[in-house]
Amino acid sequence: MDNQEAIDVQYSQLLDILTADNLTEFREVFFELHIYEQGQFYLTLTEEERQRLYTYLSPKEMADMFDVIEEDEEDVDIYIKEMKPKYVADMLAEMYTDNAVDTLNQLDEKEVPKYLSLMDKESAREIKHLLHYEDETAGAIMTTEYVGIGAEQTVKEAMANLKEEAKTAETIYYTFVVDQDNTLVGVMSLRDLIINDDDAIIGEIMSERVIAVKVGDDQKDVARMMKDYDFLAMPVTDYDEHLVGIITVDDIIDVMEEEATSDYSGLAGVDVEEAADENPFKAASKRLPWLITLLFLGMATATLIGRYENLVSEASILAVFISLITGTAGNAGTQSLAVAVRRIAVKDDKDSGFFSLIMSEILTGLVTGLVTGVTIFLVVGIWQHNFPLGFVIGMAMLFAITVANLAGSLIPMVMDKLGFDPAVASGPFITTLSDLTSVLIYFNIASLFMEYFI
Repeated sequence: MDNQEAIDVQYSQLLDILTADNLTEFREVFFELHIYEQGQFYLTLTEEERQRLYTYLSPKEMADMFDVIEEDEEDVDIYIKEMKPKYVADMLAEMYTDNAVDTLNQLDEKEVPKYLSLMDKESAREIKHLLHYEDETAGAIMTTEYVGIGAEQTVKEAMANLKEEAKTAETIYYTFVVDQDNTLVGVMSLRDLIINDDDAIIGEIMSERVIAVKVGDDQKDVARMMKDYDFLAMPVTDYDEHLVGIITVDDIIDVMEEEATSDYSGLAGVDVEEAADENPFKAASKRLPWLITLLFLGMATATLIGRYENLVSEASILAVFISLITGTAGNAGTQSLAVAVRRIAVKDDKDSGFFSLIMSEILTGLVTGLVTGVTIFLVVGIWQHNFPLGFVIGMAMLFAITVANLAGSLIPMVMDKLGFDPAVASGPFITTLSDLTSVLIYFNIASLFMEYFI
């Protein structure tokens, strides 16, 4: 029996115990599970079964579980609504502040004050503080449960402080050092505290080179910094350098997943987080806006082909290669788009300037277009015994791929410069746009060389 099968068996046994209303045995078996497994078991329950579970677990025990599942579960609002308001408030107060804020952000704004009013004042104050930060910024994803020590403290005093705060801190592997004004002045690892003498002054042994982010910094930039520096936690300061919170690596993993999902959704022109059992009408409503937009853009392509009806009637062989040219150009544009979005997502100080990148993409398009064009020239020439026609198809392929390649890289770069999400320049949009430009290029070249291949 593999691990998953063993867990499934345990879930089944646990459900039987829950249904039998055996509180003592249920708690004994339930808390043998890993906290993640507890959360997964909770997600398999019906509402009636969850209602019974709420009477078996304290708000603190439920908070530990929600700290794990809140980021990955879209139905958090449904679970919250089926609990008693006071139970919810106590649970949120016991959760890590950043996770409690994420949970509240998934609820109706009108519901949030109700839960805050039922909490203890200190928890409500911390949560309100984080709720005010703009979404997708360092302030919005940071936690206020961190260990801070004073520069004037001794190691012995700092260790005592660490032991006290470790009960609620999200991580203790880094301790951040502040002065009397709460200004961030240094950092120490847990190892640094352990190996130094008890009487050593923190300000004399701390590392003054501390990398921090501001509360308003974009979460993507924060994620990139933590990846570059290989940090487990990063301090967050306000604009006066006062320490206000920290961002931990688990929050950054969530950010990376969120950004990757957003980019992929943009490239595909659809919400890729659609649930398998989602209502078909609801799923269709999410996909239709892009499809309708692309439909009208596709109609422009059809209209353009109609303008060259006389050309096609004189040389019907041209119609055979329309889909070949538009499809290949669309694929090239999508490739270029994917590379451009990736390049923007992982910006590097060593990256070339805007115009250098554009020239690079033009040259890349010319090279790929030339190789593809020569290939199709030979194929069509031999296949149709008509090398002039092969030349027309090859030339059209060369310019169509070059233009598509340029559009696929230029559009997301311009959108990024203007402050928009470059992933919005989706693959279907670039493909349809490439169809339009490819048809225009193809028939104009064909009209110039018409007399040579008829």
